[in-house]
Formats: sequence, C-alpha cells, structure tokens
Amino acid sequence: MVNFPFFKKVDQKDVAEVRDGKSGWTFTHNPFSSPTPESMQDHQNGTNLDQIITAQYDLVCNGYEVGGGSIRAHDPAVLKQTFKIMGYSDEEIQASVGHMLEAFKLGTPPHGGIAFGLDRLVMLLSHETSLKETIAFPMSSTGHTAVMDAPSAASAEQLKELGIRLA
Repeated sequence: MVNFPFFKKVDQKDVAEVRDGKSGWTFTHNPFSSPTPESMQDHQNGTNLDQIITAQYDLVCNGYEVGGGSIRAHDPAVLKQTFKIMGYSDEEIQASVGHMLEAFKLGTPPHGGIAFGLDRLVMLLSHETSLKETIAFPMSSTGHTAVMDAPSAASAEQLKELGIRLA
C-alpha cells in the first residue's frame, strides 16, 4: 500500500495523538518520513496539510499490515518542518531530534527501508485476532509501554530489593 496522507487531525480521545499533535495535527504513520516530491512545497509552506502525501509504504497480508517503511527525511529543513506542523517549538525540536538535524547537515544521503513485524506474522500464524497477544511490550491506553523510559536510574528501593550496593 502506498500514497499515505502524511498528517491527520488529532483524535482528542487518543492520549498519544494529543501529546504528539500539539497543533491539532499529527502524523499518520511515521514523522521521520519524507513527503513525496509532489507534496514537498505544501509541506515546507505548512499548507494543505490534509493533502500532503508521504513516501511511506506497507506490506499487507490477508488484510493485516505485516511490514512498513518509508523513504526517510534526510534534509534537516524537512524533518524540522514536520515537527513544526505538529506544533513543536524550536527548543522542543532541538531536544528531541536535534542530534538528527545535526547529522543531516553532514550530508545524509536519501535512504529508506522496511521493517517486518514479526509480532504480526506470529499473530497471523497463531490465529490470534489481537496483536496484544503476541507483542512483547504492548502499549497501555495512555500510549506507554513497560520499557518506554528504559534504561533509567534504579531507585534506592530497587537497589535494596535486588541486593545491589553502589560504591
């Protein structure tokens, strides 16, 4: 499947979308994708947001997405504009993806890829109807996983429980 819209209006009932789409707009698939050449001008101008197409693609098997990917944004202005469209300030953009913007300035070539969802293939092969039955770290209703903030510093209580002393 191809020709995905890049942006959509935020679903106010979806906590993760509200958090990501501060402007009322969020990405549909992947914020690190590149708009298609035909949509680049609207993307850079921040116009016709509902008509911008992204260079994303999915592999579908029996109606289930089993792989997905895209041609990635490799120009710092493109990636920065995507986050601006979603309502991020320059400071927030720098804090979250500044390292990528810096790397892109060194001449990152156009690139893309695809990732196959092993968990989805296992779901199909095991005749499950919910991905949550086969995914290692499913998201909660608030958009978090058990390992989202990992690794993090262990608390004194955790160190005591594990019998570990830092010296």
